Amino acid sequence: MGSVLTSFDISARGLTIQRAKMDVTAQNLANAETTETREGGPYRRKRVLVKEETFQDSFNNALKRPDTKLVRTNTAHRPGHVLKTGDRLELSTAEMEEVRDPASSFRLVYDPSHPQADEEGFVKMPDIEIINEMVDMMSASRAYEANTVAISTAKKMAQDALDI
Repeated sequence: MGSVLTSFDISARGLTIQRAKMDVTAQNLANAETTETREGGPYRRKRVLVKEETFQDSFNNALKRPDTKLVRTNTAHRPGHVLKTGDRLELSTAEMEEVRDPASSFRLVYDPSHPQADEEGFVKMPDIEIINEMVDMMSASRAYEANTVAISTAKKMAQDALDI
């Protein structure tokens, strides 16, 4: 039953990340024309960076760590050899970080009537391409959908196992 819960946890993290990507995309779209922010200057595009993180250690791996101190109360407990159950599947999950895109720059738009225009009549606008944001949003939506299907499938497998 633990592996089913593991798959729920992995998919839940995927849902969280895709939700954050959708939020950042919506924020980028909403601020595509923002020329002045609290920090000063035009809005800078944000991104969600995702990196792999190894999943929690299994119980056996936790027991093998040198900093784990256990008291042996019975000679039958942990007799000194590890029962091999086959190769364990290494699982990983994802962690995310929301960052301002360092590569984003600004577009210069000629609009001498704009209050933020410089002496030559150019206004610095955020470098946000609506098409790219829409593609990111569709990608996040599809990944979110795939994670919900994975959770539904794991739930069905658990229900089927309980019906046996």
